[in-house]
Amino acid sequence: MQEARACFSAKLYTATAVMVRRTLEGMCVDQGTSKKQLFAALGELRDSNKIEGRLFDWAQALRVLGNQGAHFSKDPVSREDAQDALELAEALLDYIYVFTAKYEEFQQRRGKASPTGSA
Repeated sequence: MQEARACFSAKLYTATAVMVRRTLEGMCVDQGTSKKQLFAALGELRDSNKIEGRLFDWAQALRVLGNQGAHFSKDPVSREDAQDALELAEALLDYIYVFTAKYEEFQQRRGKASPTGSA
């Protein structure tokens, strides 16, 4: 993700998209997916309930944009698409690594707390 941000800062928007895609691949490996192809690995994350609905759609859209950047095309990756890719990837990473951990901590704490019966 750091390289994706550096590419964006250098106005290398196609490279930004490729590095975002690489970030998704790393996230899938880190989350223990067994599939090699990114499409299938993201599906595995969805099927294991690590990502859902819109997050899965976002991840697939980032994968497609990364493919556009990685393979020769007459359509360059725009600044706007690269910026959106960074923001969506950041949201996805926050969900996987930050918000999920916070929710699990909350659930553990609430499970240990004695019920008060009042709001």
